[in-house]
Amino acid sequence: MDAARARKIADRIQQVVAEMLERRIKDPRLGFVTVTDARITNDLSEATVFYTVFGSEAERADSAAALESAKGLIRSEVGRQTGLRHTPTLTFTHDPLPDSARHLDGLFAEAKVRDAEIARQAEGAKHAGEADPYRRPDESEDDFEDGDEEPSERAGRSAT
Repeated sequence: MDAARARKIADRIQQVVAEMLERRIKDPRLGFVTVTDARITNDLSEATVFYTVFGSEAERADSAAALESAKGLIRSEVGRQTGLRHTPTLTFTHDPLPDSARHLDGLFAEAKVRDAEIARQAEGAKHAGEADPYRRPDESEDDFEDGDEEPSERAGRSAT
């Protein structure tokens, strides 16, 4: 199967499932479910539908049970609207992406607090040595007294 066609079918499956959950599935266990993605195998035999649930862990478990019980009705509607000869089997999988994003947001907030603390501690700090520890090219020429050889002259003599 062409990968582009499989992707189009997966997008259509995502739309059909989202519409079904919004309009036709009336299970009270079904919480605030968002269909985030759908993927289908190249042979169009299996489709995986990714979803998220807004709410607690208990609401997530209830929504998973509601999706599992409505799978047959949803699958028949997917077959009717996609026009495929063999309707793919549906697998509903909780999408961990929003949870990962929340975790990363927490880590970023913690890093921002730590950076602010380090910046606060560094406000009155001074350099341990000179403010600019690097030698400048013009300083190296001024440092030699009359009669001293420059390092380039010494290097040339030792090489011969």
